[in-house]
Formats: sequence, structure tokens, C-alpha cells
Amino acid sequence: MTLVAPRETKDPESAAGFLLPSALRAFVRNRETGLVITGMIIGVVSGLLVAVISKLSQLAHVLLFDIPLDGHLSSTGAISWQRSLFVPIAGGAVLAALALYFNKRLKGQLADAIEANALYGGRLSMRGSIFVSIQTLISNGFGGSVGLEAGYTQICSAISSYIGRMLAARRNDMRLLVACGAAGAIAAAFSAPLAGAFYAFEVVLGAYTSASLVTVMASSVCGWLAARHLTHQSFLMVPGFPTPVSAEMIGQSVLIGVICAAASIALMLAVAYAERGFQAVKFISAPFRPIVGGAILGAMALLTPVVLGSGHGAMQILLVSNPTWILLATAIVLKMLASAISLGSGFRGGLFFASLLLGALIGELYSVAASVVIPNAALQPGTAAIAALAALGSGVIGAPFSMVCLALEITGDFSVTVGAIVASSVTALIVRELFGYSFATWRFHLRGEVIRGPQDVGWTKQLPASVLMRSDFETAPTFMPIEEAQAAFPQSVKQIVLRDNDNRYAGIVTAADLHAVATSQTLWLETIAGQQDEFLLPHMTIREVMTAFEKTETDVLVVLDSPERRITIGTISESYVLRTYGEELERQNQEMFFR
Repeated sequence: MTLVAPRETKDPESAAGFLLPSALRAFVRNRETGLVITGMIIGVVSGLLVAVISKLSQLAHVLLFDIPLDGHLSSTGAISWQRSLFVPIAGGAVLAALALYFNKRLKGQLADAIEANALYGGRLSMRGSIFVSIQTLISNGFGGSVGLEAGYTQICSAISSYIGRMLAARRNDMRLLVACGAAGAIAAAFSAPLAGAFYAFEVVLGAYTSASLVTVMASSVCGWLAARHLTHQSFLMVPGFPTPVSAEMIGQSVLIGVICAAASIALMLAVAYAERGFQAVKFISAPFRPIVGGAILGAMALLTPVVLGSGHGAMQILLVSNPTWILLATAIVLKMLASAISLGSGFRGGLFFASLLLGALIGELYSVAASVVIPNAALQPGTAAIAALAALGSGVIGAPFSMVCLALEITGDFSVTVGAIVASSVTALIVRELFGYSFATWRFHLRGEVIRGPQDVGWTKQLPASVLMRSDFETAPTFMPIEEAQAAFPQSVKQIVLRDNDNRYAGIVTAADLHAVATSQTLWLETIAGQQDEFLLPHMTIREVMTAFEKTETDVLVVLDSPERRITIGTISESYVLRTYGEELERQNQEMFFR
């Protein structure tokens, strides 16, 4: 019985780098005020980085697509067909060149903030993160149907991790600082400090605690303050008057939540199928897939510019222009396909804003359809759009509370967020029950990872079977007579590990089974041996060891050096594993909740 060892990152930056003065390190390690100040600095840096990356993306759109300096790519209808078709292809070619040169050089250094917090104690590669951010900027700048939010959080979290290493931060403090970087990035990107903070709690940190509240919130607010005068974010204009809260309004919000749950799952599956489709084309190697993806995206852009970029301009235009149901349905289908093709072919980015745009369009489409069926009770377009926006974002991102906060902050209208609360809750419940993943954890699943969220499971790798095992075990040959074994091993010896003529593992005999047999010279130990094919390997983590005990329903398992050699190097009891796991889990909880 073997389990695959978890993939490890090999980042030389994680083991080296200069440290800040010891007095400063001690202040941050020992005083919560020091950690809060560090979070504020991270927030300011994150806000400035988001502003710079946003400006660079806008400049790329202006130069490459010849749009006005204050225009939005997805809402500009005057782009020439040559630029719409060939600029995404050129972007794919640039990504292909970068992949050919850098992929092998940066192998194992491309973990994102969620993976780093889950497996590596918040340690992110600066080189790998810069590369990912550049890929994201190029993907978006050349018209890829991806959002910049993945690049924002990647570089800001990496800088947070680097600051944590310079401060020699504890594992849990390092994870908290990475969450601060993500909070500052999202707050700056959407001018939404509450959404940024709770995005960090739900998506990057995996838990909300009173010990982390002030630090994360301070970083989020500072990121928002640093970027708001540079990015010129404004409230989203919501058409019509908000629908009053009523039983009909709540019921329709529930229905929107159900619709958005189905759309969330469809969108995530579409990305996976697109990726598998490109992989199935064997004559196109992985580095060159973005070129093909860019060609398909360019052809779609000839139909509508909505498929280009993240879709900020398209959202606002479609919300206030009273579009027909045909236009809304077409935009939804094309944007979903464009996002799936972009990510599946190798364009780098995320589905954060795409999910918001699709949600808003689905909400508007619902309002148009409902006004035909129930004209006097249908939700107003703005109320339905915001409810669906938050719901689809909750299903894809896996952060319902941060989506509700975002709906409130981008509209500035509390009354429209009641439907968002109901729809988000319904969508989050259905997606968890039927699908079980957010987009980030779904991508981990496709790669073979076992990560289900940002909760810290990396510490389990520090307790492998080779650390948990005991090496002072009793052993005997399989051909030893039972009578001789009864004399040699008293009942105080709980189990005997058997070995064959080649010294290979051949099973376990418990003391109870041994002394329950009537004395006989004709029986050997191998006749009462068990668990010949049940064993552990040295690299297995404590959780894998616990899973093995649960499957085998035994009290003791041996540890072999390898499945081929089958030389016994130790034994592990289930009671010791459970006690050790409980003690370590309690220590982790103490560090998380009581700094």
C-alpha cells in the first residue's frame, strides 16, 4: 500500500536572504503592534503595486488596440478587426517565448498564495511570483479574457512573504502576512477594503480570528488608501430603483442563487475541459498553446469586444444600456467560452472579475425574463444583477462574505445587498454540496494536489512516518517454531515483526495470537502472521499514516524502506499517531487564536 508523496517546492530564496536588525525582529515577533505596523506597510506597498500594474495594463490596451486613454477595452467598439484578431495571437506568442525560456528555470517556484499558505507556511518564491505577475500582465494587456487580480495577489503576497522572511517571522505570522498582501491587493483593485479583508480571511488564510483581524484589516485599509487616488475607482452605476425587501424578493434571490450555482460549476468545468482539449492536440506542445488560444480568442473578438480583457467597461455599459435578452445571452456564452479558452490554452490570470461580469449579466438576463413572466413582481435589473454578481463570485471564488462586502462597497447602496446575501449563501451551499471546490482548489485537484483550502496542512509534512516510528521492535524469522517463539517472547511483547530468508518483511504476529496457540513443534510463525501486504513508507505524512490505519483497521503498522526491498525499519502504533496529531493540532490552534 503506497501513497504518492506531496510535491515539494525547491526555492533557494526560502532558505536564504538577509535579516532585519534583531531589535526590529523581536518587536514584530513579540508585540502584536509590531505585526500590525508591518501589515500596514504591506498594505501601502500592495496598493502602489496594484496601481502600477493597472496603469501598465491600461497603457498596453491603449497602444496595442488603439483605444482612448480613458477607455475600457471590453466596451470599445471602434477596434479595428486586424487588432482584434492579431493582438491576442501576438500575446500568445510572447507567452510561448516566456514559457520556453523560463518554465524549466522556475520549476517548483510557481505556487500561489493559497498553495503557499496551505503547504509551505506562507513561503513564496519572489522570482516565480514576478514571473507569474508578468505573465498575467501580458495576458491581460494583449486582450486575454482573464483578470489582473491573480497577478495583483501573487506579487503582493510574495513581497509580504519576503518581508516575513527578513523578519524571521513564525510560521503562523508568515501566513498572516501573506494574507495581508492579498487583502491589500484586492482592496486596492476594487476600492473595497472590507471585501479585501474578508477575501484574505476566506480564501488565503482560511480562518477568521480576533488575533488576525486588526492586522489584516489595517493592511486592507492602507492598500485602499494608497491606490484610490491613483486608480480612480468609482461606484458601480446600478440601473433602476432597488427592489424592496419582501418574500417575493427573497424567493427570487434564492432562485438566482440556484442559477448562479449551476453557472459557477459550468464555468469551472469549462476551464478544465478547455485545458484537456488543448492537451489532447498532441502536435501542439504546451508552450505553443497560447498562440492557438489567442487565435480563437481573436476570432471571437471580431463578434464582440466583451470577450477581451477582464470586462470592467463591459459590465458598466451593459448594466445601464438596457440590453435585449439576446445580447445578454450572447455576451454570457461568449465571455464564458473566452475565459475558458484563455485559461485552458495557457494565458495566465484568474476568474475573479470574469465571474463578477458573468454574474451581473446573468442577473440582468433573469430580470428581463422574469419581467415577461411576472411583470409586477420581477426584481429590478440592478437588484438582480448585484445579487447574481455576488452569487457567481461566491461560487467561483469560494468567498461568500467577501462577495457580499464587495457588492455593498462597489454600489454604495446597502438596500441592494440583501438579495446578494441570500443569493450568495444559496450558491455557496450548492457548490460545496455538489462540486466541493472553488476555482483555485479545483485547479489544485486537477494537478493531483489534495488541497481543499488555504488551511495549514504543510506542518503534517514535518511529521512523516520516519519521525513517528519506533526502531526498537522485536523481530523473528518466519520459520521459527511457535513453541520456541512462545518461550522467547513473553506476553509483554505486543507484536513480533517477521522476516523471511532474505530479511524481507513477511508480516506481524501479535502476542495475543502467539500465546493463544497450543504448543506444537509442527507450526511456524508464518502460519499465524498477518498484514503481509499492509505497511507504511518513510515519506508518508501523519495524515496519510492515519488514513492507512483507518483503512487497514489495525493497531500497529510497520515502516518499510521501500516497496521493492521491503526491509523493516520501524513500527508505528495508531494510539501514538492519534496522540501526536492531537497535540500538534492543539499547538497549531493555540498559535492561530492566541498569538
